[in-house]
Amino acid sequence: MDRYEHIIAQGKELPAAQEAIKTDDNLIRGCQSKVWMTAEKREGLVYFTADSDAIITRGLVALLLRVCNGLPPEVLAQANFGFLADIGLTEHLSPTRANGLQSMMKQIRLYGLAFQAQN
Repeated sequence: MDRYEHIIAQGKELPAAQEAIKTDDNLIRGCQSKVWMTAEKREGLVYFTADSDAIITRGLVALLLRVCNGLPPEVLAQANFGFLADIGLTEHLSPTRANGLQSMMKQIRLYGLAFQAQN
């Protein structure tokens, strides 16, 4: 329960994304809830904006962005997100939430690859 409370708190702290990013192009496939994510590269580092319509999923994406924002594309492209297993998070997620989390991690890696290819 403490983990879920922490995740929910993370989601509440995530700044609300502008409605303009909530498009089908920014929707992450594979999530049961709706999750939108965009990224931009500034001064060689990648910064994400994301939102979700579900509070726990919003917390999961907030946790990922807390770790990934401001990293170089090369790091994101190779990210393994092992810290999630280390903190015991992945073992407590339902299969649908775990699939959604995997989809979010995949999207972050894809943004890393795309920005890396621009160099």
